[in-house]
Amino acid sequence: MSIRIYEQDAYVFEFEGTVTSADAEWISLDITAFYPGGGGQMNDLGKICGLDVTEVKVKGDEIYHKVPGHSIRINDKVWCSVDWERRYDMMLGHTAEHLLFGSLKREVPDIEIVKIFISQESKYVVVDRDVEWDVIGRAQNSVNKAVNDNMSVSKITMSRDDPEMKDIRAKMERIDGEYITVVEIGDADIAACSGIHVRETGEIGCLIVDRKVSAGKDGYAIHFRVGNDALRRSMELANDCLRIADVLGAKTDDVVKAVSNVKHELETGTKQLRSAMKRLLNDMQPLTICNIPVYSGIFETNDRTAVTDAAEKIRSEGGIAVLLMVGDTLSVIMSSGAKGVDCSVILKEVLTKAGGRGGGKRDFAQGGVADVSLSDTIHKDIVRILKSVLKQEV
Repeated sequence: MSIRIYEQDAYVFEFEGTVTSADAEWISLDITAFYPGGGGQMNDLGKICGLDVTEVKVKGDEIYHKVPGHSIRINDKVWCSVDWERRYDMMLGHTAEHLLFGSLKREVPDIEIVKIFISQESKYVVVDRDVEWDVIGRAQNSVNKAVNDNMSVSKITMSRDDPEMKDIRAKMERIDGEYITVVEIGDADIAACSGIHVRETGEIGCLIVDRKVSAGKDGYAIHFRVGNDALRRSMELANDCLRIADVLGAKTDDVVKAVSNVKHELETGTKQLRSAMKRLLNDMQPLTICNIPVYSGIFETNDRTAVTDAAEKIRSEGGIAVLLMVGDTLSVIMSSGAKGVDCSVILKEVLTKAGGRGGGKRDFAQGGVADVSLSDTIHKDIVRILKSVLKQEV
């Protein structure tokens, strides 16, 4: 059984241990400070006998360390060191996560935590719903107040059947065993957790939530930073805000309102452009080739949806569409409801010659080229080949 130093003192990062097993790349020790991961926190890395420890895992009562290329033998005494900078950063992040979710829980009592991820590179908590930035802001302020108050962080062990467990945040279905480790942070938060944490909240320095993103069916991931990383990111975001205010000609206090107005104007303009594009497509007059209506044209638009819908409609009515969109690049959509016309073959031939590519199905294909100046040439080449194909079918 490995004695786990990190359970007693997470600040110990150098120690001497005796090897109890050595199997291929994995070794176990009689005592270890290497944390194998848990509570959303990644496992420790470091060195044993100067060799890299690339992974740590727990199996039963033993902690195993992956040390590629080692020649360590059973009963060897080995000097070990945990990557302290990495470990400490994750301790800060894990403690801050407790405070952050606890604060969110006070703002939104029925919110649930789905996942936690704490590494040196990324820190976030996934919750089961979207959360307004005003709510996140209040939770963030609450965390930083707890940091400024320098609350103590303590750990106790409680029985699963203890009546007081009902008042403690815990995912009981995820916890094995009769006894549960509970982490208490002053009067700010109390939760079941097997991770490792700092001794006082003041060590965190500060916390900033810098983004939230959809986590799909799981909900939303709220990303945060701590310490000097949080200060650096705060300054970056403040500078971005000042630049946006300058571009909009707005006061910094009004920048959110100004951006909202610009967004509304953009959405309105986009709707108007889409409506105009639909009318333009609907008003196209076909060129009749061998009694088949061929609708073709070059349009300055990025509205692929409107063009695709028009091509599908023309195809369903037995016609042929050759529609080119000029934007940052040149896109081509071709559809056909006429037998004997293979859109995929025609587009591939023309676009490959122009340095682009295209493909799809016989009755619907699409592709493009980077050089928008080739629009006229490509349009004429497609129509020319199309005429030849249709005449051969007559």
